[in-house]
Amino acid sequence: MTCMRGLLLAAPAALLPLAAAAQTIQAPMSTAAADEPMAVPPGYTRVWADEFDRPGLPDPTRWAYDTSRNKEGWWNNELQYYAAARRENVRVAGGHLIIEARHEQLKDRADHGGQDYSSAKIYTRGIADWTYGFVEVRAKLACGKGMWPAIWMLGSDERADWPGLGEIDIMEHVGWDPGRVHGSIHTKAYNHVIKTQKTAQAMVSDACTAFHTYQLDWNADRMLIGVDGRAFLRFDNDHKGNHDTWPFASPQYLILNVAVGGWGGDKGIDANAFPARMEVDYVRVWQKK
Repeated sequence: MTCMRGLLLAAPAALLPLAAAAQTIQAPMSTAAADEPMAVPPGYTRVWADEFDRPGLPDPTRWAYDTSRNKEGWWNNELQYYAAARRENVRVAGGHLIIEARHEQLKDRADHGGQDYSSAKIYTRGIADWTYGFVEVRAKLACGKGMWPAIWMLGSDERADWPGLGEIDIMEHVGWDPGRVHGSIHTKAYNHVIKTQKTAQAMVSDACTAFHTYQLDWNADRMLIGVDGRAFLRFDNDHKGNHDTWPFASPQYLILNVAVGGWGGDKGIDANAFPARMEVDYVRVWQKK
């Protein structure tokens, strides 16, 4: 899939005009489609959660901020600056985590790369990661042309580099195609750069206005990705002991963000879409006892 979330080596977003990212990209073909029930498996217990019941900034014992490419510009022709610990962009209020993309320049920031938009990207890297389990995130998505909210995971051991470390996209949504949510798996053998990624989509007509549960069921044999208890993607382990096809026997950490531009900006960016919020009711992780 073009313009996916992985660490694709691309020109810095801050140096590219919007027109450079405004190519026509159709919704990808489903290469791993499924239709089967999913739920927390019997015998699993909750091992990690954030219910977002403490107002203010996200709990620093659970979340950190990724600001690593603000100066250089983010991958995939993304156009946002990711702010750390800035309540305008990330906060807990009313029992929800809010990640808010805004149309503004934060020129006073030392690492500002000239971006016209601000947002936030939080992750559990260095704090919590998991090998196998059931992950559930209840969220209402940021929408409008230009928005690209995501719930995803990356391999914690980045010595493998992308895509060899493995990437699990539990939910992606591009604002120019409202209601279509994407799940994808990326490995060295299966990734969008070589057009072999395993991907599927589901229609969630009110994804922008209502909360839904986005889910991952991951064990040693296969992965299911779904929404509201129904899997729309299945990816099976070929059990050949090949890290290129199954790098998922190692820990992964969780990421929540709202990007501006990139795949989300394929058909332009609507100035009236701002501010755009992804609201998260909770994040929960279960594992086998």
